[in-house]
Amino acid sequence: MKNIEMTAVFEPCNEGGFIAYVQEISGINTQGETLEEAKENLADAVNLVFEEIRATSRKGKSTKMITQTMSFSF
Repeated sequence: MKNIEMTAVFEPCNEGGFIAYVQEISGINTQGETLEEAKENLADAVNLVFEEIRATSRKGKSTKMITQTMSFSF
């Protein structure tokens, strides 16, 4: 399975830790005390946003609709 690649940005904070966000998708951002924690939190944030988009897009749709998870590469 192929993965979509996005640019994760990690900016050190003056008070310690990191701010993290996805450059290509506005609104997905988080933070962490360490770079590793920021990476994990960012992965969680991306997954939560996509889960919410999927759930919201299915509300009120026909039960005859066919859905399938696909991978896209650009």
